[in-house]
Amino acid sequence: MADLFTLTQQSLASMDIELVDVERAALGLLRVTIDRPEGVRVEDCEQVSRQLSRVYEVENIDYRRLEVGSPGVDRPLKTEADFVRFIGERVEVKLRQAVDGQKVFLGALVAVDAATEIADSVEAVKHFGIEFEAKKDEVRRVTFMFSDVERGKLEPVLDFKGIKR
Repeated sequence: MADLFTLTQQSLASMDIELVDVERAALGLLRVTIDRPEGVRVEDCEQVSRQLSRVYEVENIDYRRLEVGSPGVDRPLKTEADFVRFIGERVEVKLRQAVDGQKVFLGALVAVDAATEIADSVEAVKHFGIEFEAKKDEVRRVTFMFSDVERGKLEPVLDFKGIKR
């Protein structure tokens, strides 16, 4: 699967589109998830589908159906670059080891350096943190490295009634 991911990533390199995931599903479905800073449009999915159909045919990649889509509102955070990109956003992170008896944290993602001060530069990010409300009017921060993360995703923020967070 790593080779398929690499092949797909190389095929999309000139398109200003980020490859999030390539997944083989039941009945020959090949699911490709893409993203862009401005958001994914239907035209982006069409363009990627045409490009990958040609590449997969030339490379003899076996599949019955190709599905190209966006990662959705609860976009997975799979790489360290994803964590850097979404600093300031609300995320849900599950750590490999518990911190104070808790593994799953939900809150605002922040960048911190080794001294747990807010980093001035994205390149200086050594640690990340999640600021969350532990009790009413008490904000806590848990600090972690990317290698400590089991899984992470953006927290879906859906606004059906005009209520702002």
